[in-house]
Amino acid sequence: MPFVEKTPDTTSNPLTQFINNLGASQGRNTINAEDCLAQASEVSGLYIHIPFCFHKCHYCDFYSIVGDENQQTKFVERLVSEFAAVAPYITQPIETIFIGGGTPTLIEQNLLSKMLGAIATHFTLAQDYEWTIEANPETLTPDVSTRLAEGGINRVSIGAQSFDIDCLKTLERWHTPGSVAKSMQHVRNAGIENVNLDLIFGIPNQTMEVFRNDIKQTVDLSPEHISAYALTYEPNTPLYVREQRGDLQKIDEDLESRMFQETMTILEAHGYEQYEISNYAKPNRSCKHNLMYWNNKSWWPCGPAAAGHISGRRWRNVPKLSQYLTGFGLPSIEDVETLSENGQAGEALMLGLRLRDGIQSDRVDQLLQVKGGQWRRKVIEEHIQQGNLDFASSLRLTSKGLMVADSIIGDLLMDETSMVDTTMQDPNAKK
Repeated sequence: MPFVEKTPDTTSNPLTQFINNLGASQGRNTINAEDCLAQASEVSGLYIHIPFCFHKCHYCDFYSIVGDENQQTKFVERLVSEFAAVAPYITQPIETIFIGGGTPTLIEQNLLSKMLGAIATHFTLAQDYEWTIEANPETLTPDVSTRLAEGGINRVSIGAQSFDIDCLKTLERWHTPGSVAKSMQHVRNAGIENVNLDLIFGIPNQTMEVFRNDIKQTVDLSPEHISAYALTYEPNTPLYVREQRGDLQKIDEDLESRMFQETMTILEAHGYEQYEISNYAKPNRSCKHNLMYWNNKSWWPCGPAAAGHISGRRWRNVPKLSQYLTGFGLPSIEDVETLSENGQAGEALMLGLRLRDGIQSDRVDQLLQVKGGQWRRKVIEEHIQQGNLDFASSLRLTSKGLMVADSIIGDLLMDETSMVDTTMQDPNAKK
């Protein structure tokens, strides 16, 4: 099976799963984000989490809440105070912003404009910045789309997932297939020219014919970017519970692999470059925010449950709205992890191999020379012999390796506990 994320174009990806594993193995610390400010000058990206949702989709395990509309005003005020607290420490222009959720476009329009305006006021944006917001199709009205464009948004990621009504019902998606084209038109009419469509394959009872139709309808809409992911069954989600009860069955792994291969073939034929295992783009339309993650750059998180990273240290803001709203400025944070040099090497290989260009050979040599990490050279040599990896100017997955990428990347990682520098786990311990 290909190594793909559970949901598209966001911070919740194999990287997030990796962070979750570290947090689970090391326990939780609740400290203040002020300890991370010393390195904030390295930050070039922002992830902003908006937890409000109209309905919880059955496959989703992101932090989100249904209802609580009366909390939106207080939430935006709290979020703006967080912007004001961190912005003075981020000294370089912001290259990429991603507003995810939840459903960010669900918040009341005046509050949406206030939030976007506060971001533009507090942070200096790079000249060629990318500013993405996630949206469900039914929330992208003409008025909302205009506010997004006026607020500085230049990229919208729309959760289509499927154009088959039965597949949408299985996922508990509440939009209709026809609403995707309408939402795209509203966005384009507002002047936003960069649109991503999310697709999910491997949905129970989904046939190859149904999936091919999903791909065809997606291509017909001509988005600049397409994210196509295999459905995963995350513990504690309704979809997982239904599968465990026997209410539905996962599709055959061979069929899922053929869907992945079909995705690559069809999208390439229509001019989309597969620049990462699950992401495809027209020329010069690769998602800068995705690339920031896969290249292991530094970004700052805002909002409840948002995860951040600066130079090997990862943390997560408090994951409950009630906790988040009680403070002002920087929130308390949890799951603070500082990776050892060996851990950072394993992470760099895990992330970099997702890119179709792979990792430059000189960088690979550096990663293989870190203390305790030399064993990975033998693993790489074995996968080269098996035809899974190619190592010339860069280390990259072959076409064969794409189909077993999760296994290859897993081989290059190691036990999480030995990848964490526990002497630096709690920044407060250094005071």
